[in-house]
Amino acid sequence: MYSQYKENIKKYYNTEAELRNSKSVKVDWKIQVRDKFCKLAKHENKETLLELGADAGYDSQFFMDNGLKVIAVDLSNEMVKNCLEKGIEAYEMDFYSLSSFEKNFDCIYAINTLLHVPKTDLNHVLNEINLVLGMNGLFYMGLYGGQDAENEFVKSEVSDAPRFFSFHSDSYLKTTLENHFDILDFETIDVSTGSEIDIFHSIIMRKK
Repeated sequence: MYSQYKENIKKYYNTEAELRNSKSVKVDWKIQVRDKFCKLAKHENKETLLELGADAGYDSQFFMDNGLKVIAVDLSNEMVKNCLEKGIEAYEMDFYSLSSFEKNFDCIYAINTLLHVPKTDLNHVLNEINLVLGMNGLFYMGLYGGQDAENEFVKSEVSDAPRFFSFHSDSYLKTTLENHFDILDFETIDVSTGSEIDIFHSIIMRKK
């Protein structure tokens, strides 16, 4: 099911792709959660990683530099282009048909991307993730939240396309995720973004 909200998200990130590609420096807390997941993956001798919503490809590049074989997907064809230019194997794809890969990955990494999935679709997307996560595989999911809400936002200085956001409370996320994965670590971080959403959920899971 391909809905208008995906078209809007694609339009927005295609417009912002050049700007995001120019910003390789990450804030400290994003570096810390990425490093934590990477260290666990290396400790367990994981070899392959799928990044969902790879943006300009800097996280995928980081995991490649740390010895993982990476495939990246993004809904934005311009973001995919940025990834390919960095030597990353990347594909234009949403999260609803990951099983079309017909292969499994040792790790899956998704930071601030699944927040664009409506609550009504989240279980379907989590099931697709589970289908391509290998035995004993690790799944990282990070997203802003702290409350249960769904809204569209327009960042007019970038694009007139509204982006859909789905935010989740701790309790909602834990209940939903436990239906699909074993939760290894659930951390709630105050990131003080200056917006209404100052909470970031950083979650490491394992395939059941």
